[in-house]
Amino acid sequence: MGADRPKQYLPLGRRTLLERSVACLLADVRVTRVFVIVAPGDTQAAHLPLPPRCEILPVGGATRALSVRAGLLAALPQMDADAWVLVHDAARPCLRASDLGALIDQGGIDEHGGLLAVPVSDTVKRGADGRVAQTVERAGLWRALTPQFFRAATLARALQDCETAPGITDESSAIERLGLQPRLVAGDPGNIKVTEPADLALAESLLRSEGLW
Repeated sequence: MGADRPKQYLPLGRRTLLERSVACLLADVRVTRVFVIVAPGDTQAAHLPLPPRCEILPVGGATRALSVRAGLLAALPQMDADAWVLVHDAARPCLRASDLGALIDQGGIDEHGGLLAVPVSDTVKRGADGRVAQTVERAGLWRALTPQFFRAATLARALQDCETAPGITDESSAIERLGLQPRLVAGDPGNIKVTEPADLALAESLLRSEGLW
């Protein structure tokens, strides 16, 4: 982002990205608690007016997988043995309540869990040295979004060796290593991840169109 602070603390209107992403999760009454995983020594989250149902856990790691694993291990003592967890990016402030509800409804049907995703509609190219090496067949391809929804104990088991296991880029990829097949729940393409400066303007436009600004 080239910003003067971690992107989750960038303003999007009167609230930060993190505050808006947390609010998205709390839009469903079935979400009883939100654990905000931040890096050790990060004091910025503590100064935000987060809702009472939020708890900040300063146990984040060098990668997404390490952060999720550490957060789970810290939070598990406060959960029921069969609890389900949603893992959501702090930089996805445009999650629709209807998508979240669909994920909870459909992802919790069986023990495989699920994730929001969008079918790939563009032609996909694999590149090498700045040139097209191959056109990839897009049939059956999906873009993974968040939240992703799994049994807490199952996800903790799937991530236990994430420090040495290659290819774990999201929670689903860890779950898949257990031989499970998470359910793909079609989500809205507007559930963008703020990655570049231009994404902030796009997120603002999306939120305004939904009357959430």
